Amino acid sequence: MRRDVFQAIADPTRRDILMSLTKETKNINSLADQFDMTRQAVSLHVKYLQECGVITIEKEGRERYCKLETKSLAQVERWLDPFRKLWEERLDKLDNFIRKIQSKENP
Repeated sequence: MRRDVFQAIADPTRRDILMSLTKETKNINSLADQFDMTRQAVSLHVKYLQECGVITIEKEGRERYCKLETKSLAQVERWLDPFRKLWEERLDKLDNFIRKIQSKENP
């Protein structure tokens, strides 16, 4: 089954793992310590994220380190862009409305 970035971010635990990896690469054990679940459960989430292409796993000795792949996550940004523009336009209209009201109150 082919997985994509949207499947990766669909689960709150996977989103938390991705947020954790924005600061630094981490091994599976250090990721597992952050969650109230077994190491095996975290490993399954990590495997899923790897299949979605949003993280890579690099072996260093006996440890496996997870690294965030931001290029894959850019798909989400592109998908959200029209919504961002919509909200920016709405907030600009609200800002203009507030300024208009304030100028009437304080001539």
